[in-house]
This record gives sequence, C-alpha cells and structure tokens, in this order.
Amino acid sequence: MNELTIPIHDKIYTLRGKQIMLDEDLAELYQIETRILNQAVKRNIERFPEDFMFQLTEEEYGNLKSQFVISSLEKHGGRRKLPFVFTENGVYMLSAVLKSQVAIDVSIEIMRTFTKLREFTLHYNALGKKIIELERKNDKQFKKVFDILDTLMNDTQRTDEKVMGFIKDA
Repeated sequence: MNELTIPIHDKIYTLRGKQIMLDEDLAELYQIETRILNQAVKRNIERFPEDFMFQLTEEEYGNLKSQFVISSLEKHGGRRKLPFVFTENGVYMLSAVLKSQVAIDVSIEIMRTFTKLREFTLHYNALGKKIIELERKNDKQFKKVFDILDTLMNDTQRTDEKVMGFIKDA
C-alpha cells in the first residue's frame, strides 16, 4: 500500500477514557462519503456495540469543535446529525463491513497506529513513574541542585554589570 497522505495519529482523540476516531475522518481515510460509512454500519449494527461505536453528545461535539478551532468538523458547512465515533475495536470491525481493498489497507494502518500510541503511552507512563520515584528518593539532593542553580542565577545577574573583569561605566 502507498503511504497514506493523511497522518492517522492526528485523527485519534481521547473521549470518555477511550481513544476514538470520528466517522468523517474514517470516511476520508477509506475514501468514501461519511453517509456511506454510516449506512454500512447501520446495516450491520449488531457488529457495533456501545464499546465499539457511539454517537457524540452535543456537549462532546462542542468540546471537540473547540479543540479543533473550526476544524474538519465544519469543513462541509456543518452536520445535520451528531457524529458517530469508533473505538479501536469499532475501527477493526469496520474493516469487516467495508470490504474494499482501500478499507482493508487503511484499517491495517489504523491498527498499527493504535498499537504505537499504546506503546508510547506505556513508555511515557513508565518514565513518569521513574521520575517521581527519583524525586522521592533524592528530594534532598534535588533541593541542593536547585539551591546551587538559584545561587548561580543570582551571581549571573550580579556579574552582568562586569565586562571582562571590569565594571561597566554607568
């Protein structure tokens, strides 16, 4: 498959504690209209329980729109209905419903992106825990370092008046 021109990671958001993708972003990636994607889902609704797909509330939709600053959510003059969003499992299920080669290829790339995001999150969380642990164990030493840095900063401000060992003319 050719490289996707749309970066997938930019289309994944966190909502209700889950990573989700908007129906219109998925439709764009799958190179179909949003209404066709939603029709395919409605014809196979038994494959999409609430933890695979759900419709945004007006408040959630408003919050997303404000994050995007008039983004893709309004690029076609707005929507008549609130968008549907798909979790990772829902995106995977879409590949079974949308049977084109593009849908298969895009779904594979989306799954890889979700996996990379999960791995990044694990490493990020592990790093955060290590930093907190270091701070707890070495709190006194960190305080000494910060005190020394403060002293150096204060000394630097005082020596700004000196140029090569001479006091500047006032």
